[in-house]
Amino acid sequence: MAAIRARVASRALVTGDRLPSIRGFAATLGVSPSTVVDAYDRLAAEGVICARRGSGFYVARTGLPPLALTEAGSGRDRAVDPFWVSRQSLDADPAALKPGCGWLPADWMPHAALRRAVRTLARAEDAVLADYGSTRGSLALRRLLLARFMEEGIEAAPEQLLLTASGTQAIDLICRLLLRPGETVLVDDPCYFNFRALLRAHQVRIVGVPYTPTGPNIPAFEAALMAERPRLYVTNSALHNPTGASLSPQTAHRVMRAASAHDLTIIEDDIFADFEPEPSPRLAVLDGLDRVIRVGSFSKTLSASVRCGYVAARADWIESLLDLQIATSFGGPSPVAAELIAGVLAGGGYRKHMDGLRQRLVRARRETAKRLEPLGIRPWLMPRGGFYLWCRLPDGQDAAALARRALSENVVLAPGDVFSVSQTASAFLRFNVAQTNDPHILAVLRRAMAAAV
Repeated sequence: MAAIRARVASRALVTGDRLPSIRGFAATLGVSPSTVVDAYDRLAAEGVICARRGSGFYVARTGLPPLALTEAGSGRDRAVDPFWVSRQSLDADPAALKPGCGWLPADWMPHAALRRAVRTLARAEDAVLADYGSTRGSLALRRLLLARFMEEGIEAAPEQLLLTASGTQAIDLICRLLLRPGETVLVDDPCYFNFRALLRAHQVRIVGVPYTPTGPNIPAFEAALMAERPRLYVTNSALHNPTGASLSPQTAHRVMRAASAHDLTIIEDDIFADFEPEPSPRLAVLDGLDRVIRVGSFSKTLSASVRCGYVAARADWIESLLDLQIATSFGGPSPVAAELIAGVLAGGGYRKHMDGLRQRLVRARRETAKRLEPLGIRPWLMPRGGFYLWCRLPDGQDAAALARRALSENVVLAPGDVFSVSQTASAFLRFNVAQTNDPHILAVLRRAMAAAV
């Protein structure tokens, strides 16, 4: 490739010139013909050369400058809102430190198991690698999920389960099905910031309910149902994001009783379930998938690169969601992604990976809390599991201002108000304990907090 580019740059080859034959060029460079084929194919994909059937390869038009993929503006000056945190986390420089991001470091993930699954998948039938996915998604993965539901106490039939391209897409499809612009949706306050972003895209009214260490504040929850008549309630029951709290049995029963009385549908995002040392109460278990819709994915435990989510709900809703998924993405999730995840889950390595991950996170939570203590940053509670610490800042500190200052030093933080509908969490930061072990983060926090005084 370098040799061809050099000849084009020096005008030894110009637009329309025929390139050397594959065998002739291979002999000239002392490489195999297959190497030249690969190089020519790559150059053709870049538009440097073009193929003419039965004739060979020719130099493409070179009068135009090569395509330059420039980075768009960083968006650092925009309002510190849910999109701000997402953009800074996803588009961060590879060298950036990201204690505010929502995923584990790459070296914490089960790469050996993933690579074994990839090798197995490489031997799969051609259809898995080339065809669209079926409307419900991989049968192997759905069987595994139904077995896991059975272990929890959810007796779900096959027609009550649908695979999606991601957990976020699962919630989006449900919102498309059940919501109309202007309707009201309850969320926890604070809640996962992308719940807010996604609901905003659906043009609904968002009402927050204060969250406590045992779940939503029940008097406030019941009052909101009476006053607002919401269509949906979106929540995490297990290891709530961002607080790390777990639903208590008493709160779970009262939520379900109130939901039944007011005809409320609940979306229970169970993405952090496998991080719990012991299962906490689940609304879907209490309800049996009548008015509770279970969603989840594997981006936190296996890979954020291999996206696949699921919806478990009433069979009639699943039928409607199937049509919506066909309309918006023509079929289920990527068969490659779904079969890859099924391969990892079916092996014994996944449970060992999660056992090790839970133990590692216990240490990380304790160590992070200990490192933050001298700065006066303290956890709201110590979660039973997971990788988040929801931390209160010392009096007088504003999390959004700290996040802006930290970003100037290439550190991405997650300030509290991006999670809060009522904008009452300006004194909080959410820390990812698996991403907070670099001493430079504490140094940046110290400087940012000093600058605010």
